[in-house]
Amino acid sequence: MQHDQIIWEVINQNFCSFKAKIEREKTFCRNEYNVTGLCNRSSCPLANSKYATIREKEGRIYLYLKAIERAHTPKDLWEKIRLSRDYGKAMEQLDEHLQYFNKHLIHRNKQRLTKIHQYLIRMRKLELKVKPKLVGIHKKVERREDRREVKALKAARIEDSIEKELLTRLGKGTYGDIYNFPETPYNKALQKEVDRNGGNAEMEELEERELEEEEIVEYVEDFDEEEE
Repeated sequence: MQHDQIIWEVINQNFCSFKAKIEREKTFCRNEYNVTGLCNRSSCPLANSKYATIREKEGRIYLYLKAIERAHTPKDLWEKIRLSRDYGKAMEQLDEHLQYFNKHLIHRNKQRLTKIHQYLIRMRKLELKVKPKLVGIHKKVERREDRREVKALKAARIEDSIEKELLTRLGKGTYGDIYNFPETPYNKALQKEVDRNGGNAEMEELEERELEEEEIVEYVEDFDEEEE
């Protein structure tokens, strides 16, 4: 048989894992079913066989009721009742389910319901507001990317200078037989030279073809009588 006073004397005078002392005069309770968060005889969920509290889960408010008749089955010790989203209807449900509880517990549960209902309203308002998105800055990654960018720019400038020098030397005909040049800049320079000279060569070929077509004389036989 459960005896509330003996349980409270053991918890109060000896060790309790939920007890948290901040100052000498103030002692708090970390038990999630504690209706006030204070460590005292009337608020202790362990030392009261008949108890009620309110909790919030994922935006919904629930009333938890503890009765001595279910003490022999710890998994069914608390009765969970979902309260209405409407504050007035939720208060009516509290009055209905807590009509046989003491006034102190009823008052504390109503206070807790009011506080939870207020912070849920504030949460919904904050979700509707447009908030700036905070993005983390990795300084080490940024410094590494800056160094890579500087190296890439230097490499690009070197390739451009090699390409220009090759173009000038190819234009002057400095090298008779070309060898030991960097492959990529040399191919680029050669392609540019071909593209520049290729257009003129194509135009000359087209003009020669037109001249040849003008000078061609052909003799064609007459149509057959059957075709007429």
